[in-house]
Amino acid sequence: MTHRWFDYLVRVQPHHTDYGGVVWHGTYVQWLEAARVECLRELGVAFEDLVNLGYDLPVIDLSVRYHQPLTLGMAAVVKARLAPVRGVRLSWHYQIESLQHQRCASAEVTLVPIDMTRRRIVRRMPDDLRQVIQKIEAYFAPTEAPLQ
Repeated sequence: MTHRWFDYLVRVQPHHTDYGGVVWHGTYVQWLEAARVECLRELGVAFEDLVNLGYDLPVIDLSVRYHQPLTLGMAAVVKARLAPVRGVRLSWHYQIESLQHQRCASAEVTLVPIDMTRRRIVRRMPDDLRQVIQKIEAYFAPTEAPLQ
């Protein structure tokens, strides 16, 4: 069984690096969010659509492990996927790899839906949001054949 990943390409620009030309640790976090937002957009769920439904999805937990540095000018792929949803927590898993398939970082980000009117965590997934989540989960469901 193979899980599908969403691939988001990045190239290290000067503003992504420290004085030594190595990607600054916070840049990876920006790439994670960009990959997640673009994944949703590709699946037909623009983040602004979620906001228009009355929800925000703030990060409540973030873990990044750095394996190998990326440096100025390098290209990489941020691989993202949604883990099976339990309750209202949405956990995204990531792998950032060089184009030579060397793992540079791995991460997990957990989000929760917030009712923007009340500014409170949604304790039970609302139907409109559940439908969106099910669409995303279906995309990442394991398959029999390896995906590329």
